[in-house]
Amino acid sequence: MDQPPGNRGDIRDFLASRRAKITPAQAGLPTSARRRVPGLRREEVAVLAGVSTEWYTRLEKGHIGGVSDDVLDAVARALRLDENERTYLFDLARSSRHTGRTPSRRRDVEIPPRVQWLIDSMTLSSAFVRNGRTDIVAANPLARALFAPLYDSATLDKRGRPNLARYIFLDPGAPDFFIDWDAAGAATAALLRAEVAREPGDRALRGLVGELSTLSPEFREHWAVHDVLIRHDGAKRLQHPDVGHLDLTFQSLDLPLPGRAVHDLITYTAEPGTPSEDRLKLLASWAATPSQPGPR
Repeated sequence: MDQPPGNRGDIRDFLASRRAKITPAQAGLPTSARRRVPGLRREEVAVLAGVSTEWYTRLEKGHIGGVSDDVLDAVARALRLDENERTYLFDLARSSRHTGRTPSRRRDVEIPPRVQWLIDSMTLSSAFVRNGRTDIVAANPLARALFAPLYDSATLDKRGRPNLARYIFLDPGAPDFFIDWDAAGAATAALLRAEVAREPGDRALRGLVGELSTLSPEFREHWAVHDVLIRHDGAKRLQHPDVGHLDLTFQSLDLPLPGRAVHDLITYTAEPGTPSEDRLKLLASWAATPSQPGPR
């Protein structure tokens, strides 16, 4: 997980990977049959961004700390970055200005009782709070029932908390639970990459990425793509060990807490009138009566 000064390796690889995704035709530039690189050349990005080739080459080598927001905007437009990618680029620029800082042990933010009360009141929705390292730091009973394989996993941390990334990439049962396991892995790696740019000094986060990079070839493959996600919403298909197949939708909401800590409140629900809703209600009934758990 060690990077060149100022995260220059991340900057170089990210910009090069985005440049490779854009064809000259997409950028409105003349095309040629003799091209040695996929996507755009550096000089073509420079033209689109309105800067010199030498300047853009220096930027792609990781010298980004003193670059103005206007120039970063121009590069983001030239590379057709989406909002997540643009935020990531700006976070990389911000973090590169603090290269003298050593990784620190970021203090975990305690979840206020009112947040636990809130998620406990959601009796027909699975609700949990996830921090930027993908630790599940609070959950309602239905979330614990829905994600029982995570809570039963050997990948729990010393405090007994599940970590989504560690479960997805290191638990051999994860591909059975997450039907679209590869997509879940890609999204999780992208979330972690965005968090690394936002909090480059988080020693625990760097340790997690290092652990996953060492132990999981799948994580290394996703990490090398340099995709980023700030928020993750959509559909999820699960194969629950007790109730079977579940087609669910999930929504991520920012949860304001003190300091710079990033937390999301995530809810999983089923479409009304579907078999998945019936199965989720069954899980909810079991979760409401913990003395009578569902079959195993």
